[in-house]
Amino acid sequence: MSRVERIGDATLYLGDCREILPTLGKVDAVVTDPPFEQECHAAVRRTAASIRTGVPALLDFEAMTDGLRAFVPHWCAENCSGWFIAFCQVEAVSSWRDAMEGAGLKYKRGMVWVKPDSSPQFNGQGPAQGFECMASAWCGAGHSRWNGGGRRGVFTALTNQPDRQGEHQTEKPVPLMRELVSLFSDPFSTIVDPFMGSGTTGVACAKLGRRFIGVEIEERYFDIACRRIEAAYRQPDLFIQPPAPAPVQQTLDLGAA
Repeated sequence: MSRVERIGDATLYLGDCREILPTLGKVDAVVTDPPFEQECHAAVRRTAASIRTGVPALLDFEAMTDGLRAFVPHWCAENCSGWFIAFCQVEAVSSWRDAMEGAGLKYKRGMVWVKPDSSPQFNGQGPAQGFECMASAWCGAGHSRWNGGGRRGVFTALTNQPDRQGEHQTEKPVPLMRELVSLFSDPFSTIVDPFMGSGTTGVACAKLGRRFIGVEIEERYFDIACRRIEAAYRQPDLFIQPPAPAPVQQTLDLGAA
């Protein structure tokens, strides 16, 4: 473990989640965007930067492996009392379901993030990819609980938000992560992101009054996450209420007239 940064209620680790997660205690939820599948790393991608420069790009981080996919759900089974939410390609939902159920988690369903401003299919040979999936599982005892009532697991958010940093190829929009964190955790709970990237989950936690633990293996992205989360704490959300003081039992004076 080469670096640990503590910023507000966030603790950020630079390193491999397979080494760091076993050193942590119990947590309330895991919300993360794991590495993409190998097939995505083999394909040339059109990103905002590549469109500007005219140079198509490959993903610049390692691909998901079956061993890594199995590790995180097994850790969650022992240490997480709430939800495990993992972004993935639609083709990988079944793989994540197998991994979650193999670890003894209660798989719930795949959910969808709809991207109204996603890039078109530039070669015109088929429909463009306009959405991304999430696999969800309940790690705790008893019935699953969330803050969404009976609403659907479909989320719509622009990829290119005004506050988008653009320093990570698969950066998630802050409004989307705020919505997910608020639905799948409670205030003052502890959220873990084993694949922190540029720290959007941590930004959402800072804005929503959740404690955050983030792990990132790439130092360049770790530094970006530190900077973004620090900025989020400098600009607190005025709508987040501080915790109420604990009730105090008043002493009765039985000798009073």
